[in-house]
Amino acid sequence: MSIALFLKSLLSTLLLPPGNGLLLMAIAGLGRRRRWAFSLAFLGALLLLLQSLPLVGAGLMGTLERRAGPVLLEAAGAQAIVVLGSGLELNAEEYGGDTATDRTLLRTRYGATLARRFDLPVLVSGGRPVNATRSEAEVMADILENEFKVPVRWREMQSMDTIQNAALSAAILKKSGVRRIVLVTQAFHMPRAVRLFRAAGLEVIPAPTHFKAGGVGPIGVADILPSASALHNSYYALHEWLGIAWLALTVE
Repeated sequence: MSIALFLKSLLSTLLLPPGNGLLLMAIAGLGRRRRWAFSLAFLGALLLLLQSLPLVGAGLMGTLERRAGPVLLEAAGAQAIVVLGSGLELNAEEYGGDTATDRTLLRTRYGATLARRFDLPVLVSGGRPVNATRSEAEVMADILENEFKVPVRWREMQSMDTIQNAALSAAILKKSGVRRIVLVTQAFHMPRAVRLFRAAGLEVIPAPTHFKAGGVGPIGVADILPSASALHNSYYALHEWLGIAWLALTVE
């Protein structure tokens, strides 16, 4: 792992749940004899609690998913479909090696659906995670071709984040004369991904999948009880907003 990637991971850990709340409580512990320590510890605990509530997790997801665009109904002149990877499950014995995470599989399946629906060529994008034996792109291509029977024309196998997904995929596609794409990723990830692919010089038609915020309805008891899945949603939503904020400072 490079120093830059390590520092990026460390910063994310400290700013995102559960690290953000734990950091505040750790600082309070170090200064436990100070007047402010109890208040800081309480703030950290409250932050963890709020981020663990389904109502909050879904609300944070909704702020992104409303920007993702509607479910795709037509390709509107697109020349290719780009499917972004989202991690691998390493050394899965039942599959004889590395395989797709649930997020990667959801994107891959939707990419296959759109490729058959619109008869468009497919590019898969994703590099090789630390300790993996294959890249995300290779795993996705195998699933598309062997399980969904959808051919893959391009494999972008070097990227380690969405910024590189966009830059390296755009370079491959432009060599083939492709300028307008259908972009497949989770709905909460779509706003940032679209910005990056457009910044790389491509016209983008969003094809969001896996909407998690749900519809508007009455609040139930389960919405105000802490859960691991709600903390998971809060993590990914805040991760995306942190990334969007970084783009506003560095790209735009």
